[in-house]
Formats: sequence, structure tokens, C-alpha cells
Amino acid sequence: MIGINDARRRQLALSALLAASLSGGGWRVQAEPLANAVAAQTEADKAAAASQQKIDALDEQTQGIAAKYVQALADVDSLNKYNEQLARQVKSQDAEVASLEQQLGALQVTEREVQPLMQQMVETLDQFVTLDAPFLLDERSKRVANLKDMMERADVAIAEKYRRILEAYQIELEYGRTLDAYQGKLGEGDAARIVDFVRLGRVSLMYQTLDGSETGYWNQAKREWQRDDSYSKAVKDALHVAKKIGAPDLLRVPVPAPTSGEKS
Repeated sequence: MIGINDARRRQLALSALLAASLSGGGWRVQAEPLANAVAAQTEADKAAAASQQKIDALDEQTQGIAAKYVQALADVDSLNKYNEQLARQVKSQDAEVASLEQQLGALQVTEREVQPLMQQMVETLDQFVTLDAPFLLDERSKRVANLKDMMERADVAIAEKYRRILEAYQIELEYGRTLDAYQGKLGEGDAARIVDFVRLGRVSLMYQTLDGSETGYWNQAKREWQRDDSYSKAVKDALHVAKKIGAPDLLRVPVPAPTSGEKS
């Protein structure tokens, strides 16, 4: 392939040869062929230069195509890795979905088993309140009634129902270890009056009229209120302690006699 510098040197050499020929004796004879040769060489050099430009342009184009090809290979590799990552994620999600479906199935079985248990717990609590000493009876009965209504509602979750039932049981448990005083109605009809009640856990439930003229306690064995004014001072002292009017002290209160269970 002829470069531009080689073509220039050849043109200079032909020009020198032409000059030498013209300086000789036969210049008229040789002038026309040499001129034609120089013109032909000049055209050849121009063609060679044009070809070199095309070659350079093609080389640049080839380099650009090669760079794009390398980039395309890199993109393909990146896409393959991304697809592999997505495939792993999809596989993990499928496994998680299967696990959730299994848990839901187990939850449905648990719900079928827990629902009757909770219903039984509410019924047991209702019976317990009915058979227990009649302190805060309206409040406690209303709590049980609310639980019964809740058990029929489909918009309350199983977990919430269970929590509310346990909360009611916890409240009943707290009654057994606290000293409390409150006012309430004793008796029915014309005989009803407002009295002070004082409760010592579930050991003793006592009352005293507001003027202190009558004192009594709940007889659990007979399931009735029993008047006993001999406990007047003891009940008054218990009321003071429960209302935080007096300092805690040893209290003398009526306690039901223990009953022995029958042996099977």
C-alpha cells in the first residue's frame, strides 16, 4: 500500500528525471511521454491517498463496532446475573407462600379448636360470678355479658377475643387479693337502702349502713346477708383502711368456716 510520503518522493523523482531529460539534446522527443507519466503518477497518488482515507474511516468504524460488541457482551452478562437473582427471589417467595399457606391451614384448625374452648371459658366465668359473693355484681355481670356478645361477633379477631377473656379472668383473680370499699344498694323494693360495702379479698364481704346503725356480712354457706352488729367496730375500721382514712391494722372480720371436701 502506497503512503502519501512515498507518493511525494516518487513525484519529486519524476520531476527531476523530467528536468534532466529536458536539459539533454532530445528534450523535444521525450517531453510528452514524461509529462504523461508524471500526470499518471499524480493521479495514482491521489487515488492512493483517497484509498488510505477510506481505510482509516473503515478502521475507526471497525473499532466503534468492536467497542459496541464488547459493551453488548457486558450487558448480556449483567442481564444473565440479574435474571439468576430474580429466579432465586421467585423461588424464595414461592417457598414463603407455601409456608404461609401451611400456617393458614394450621391456623384454621387451631381456630376451630380454640373457639369452643373460649366459649367454655366464658360460660365458666359466668357461673363463677353467679356463685361467688355478690360484690360489684352489676359491674361483673356486665363484663360477662359483653364477653358473650363479643363471642358472637365475626369482626373481632380470635386473638382479641382470647385477650379480653384472659383480661376478665385476671380482674377476677385480683379481687381475691385486694381490700376494697364502695357504696351500693342492699335489699330489694321498699327495704332497699344504700350502704357501705367492704370486701377483704374473697375471705369476707361486709356491709354497714351509712349511719352505722346496722352491720352485717354475706353468709356464703346460706347465700344470704346476715346481720351481726357485733362486728360494727371491725367493719368501720376495715372501711377506714380500705378508703385509706386509717392506717393498715389487724382486722377482726367474719370469716366463713372451712368446709371439708368429700373423699371419692
